[in-house]
Amino acid sequence: MKRIFADFHIHLGRTLAGKPVKISASKNLTLPNVLETSFRDKGIQMVGIIDCHVPGVIRELEQMMEKGELSEHRDGGLIKENGCLILGSEIEVYDEYCHGPIHVLVFLPYLSSMKHFSNWLGERMTNRNLSSQRYYGKAADLQKKTKELGGLFVIAHAFTPFKSLYGKGVEKSLVEVFQPEEIDAIELGLSCDTRMADQLEELEDFPFLSNSDAHSLEKIGREYQAIEVKDLSFRELSLALKGMEGRKITSNYGLHPQLGKYYRTCCAKCGTLITAEEDIKCPKCEKSRLVKGVSNRINELSDSTKRNSTSTRPPYTHHVPLEFIPGIGPRMLKKLREMFGTDMEVIHFVTDENLLKVLPAHLVNKIIDSRNGDLSLKEGGGGRYGKLD
Repeated sequence: MKRIFADFHIHLGRTLAGKPVKISASKNLTLPNVLETSFRDKGIQMVGIIDCHVPGVIRELEQMMEKGELSEHRDGGLIKENGCLILGSEIEVYDEYCHGPIHVLVFLPYLSSMKHFSNWLGERMTNRNLSSQRYYGKAADLQKKTKELGGLFVIAHAFTPFKSLYGKGVEKSLVEVFQPEEIDAIELGLSCDTRMADQLEELEDFPFLSNSDAHSLEKIGREYQAIEVKDLSFRELSLALKGMEGRKITSNYGLHPQLGKYYRTCCAKCGTLITAEEDIKCPKCEKSRLVKGVSNRINELSDSTKRNSTSTRPPYTHHVPLEFIPGIGPRMLKKLREMFGTDMEVIHFVTDENLLKVLPAHLVNKIIDSRNGDLSLKEGGGGRYGKLD
């Protein structure tokens, strides 16, 4: 078995032909750039690119395979040198059972299965050339199709205020929309961690994923997990999610929820954080357009009698990406990568003694404090990230 790092929610901004894929994502998020940044700079060995249903992306993947730049693993997944690309698709569900749109992730083993899925979506989606588009059909049918193709079905950023399962999608329970037995994992999102999500009894049997939802190259690996596998392939990922045959998720790494931009309820107009949960108007500008924070929503949904079973799950480590640390800019990041190889090496393994050869002491202390979860924070909310003190 070997321990690898994985991030399963990465967007593409453009095809190499210049066509938009994810409108809000950076133009530099092309397929080659994502793979190079993930495998070479970040030190992440398994990535889920979740715009692979787009016909232009499928063509690029085929071309890379024809050139020998990618090869398909017999057990699923596309291999490039020391990394594995998992073919994914982010889809917006809003059927008659939803109270609001819900984003989900579908992962498939082979390019042929993704091409089939793309054609199937083309009959149920207005524009499959873009990411995260509305699917016109029942959620249960989408789950069924995923399983027919040997895929994995994941609830995306489950608690964010917009376009998520618990943010807007359901009143109380996932069974209002989905078939629980056909859900393979729950993605927590940037303003939530294992301890918070574990307050919902109905999530007790699902593995949790912590992914970046990267809209730019440097955001890749903002959140990720370590998994234990024998090989880099789709099958190994599937076994790890199920905790079978010795494969497993060994740990989750993510921002402290207070750094997330939707942690606290906030006034959508002026950005004031709302302290009292019963407030229906902003105490500063008296506007009533409040964005409910993830922490507040989980308090509403939590099972007061539920035991806290976090100890039975992999540990969740609150970490801070290097680019979040004031004083570590692009030039310093480049220097660290030249010296130590990848961000994962710097974040997890390089000793403070060796870090001091490159960084001033106060920045080394920030990295060490981040490893230990000892950084002090200012809470985020209403679309604004929290900050390090």
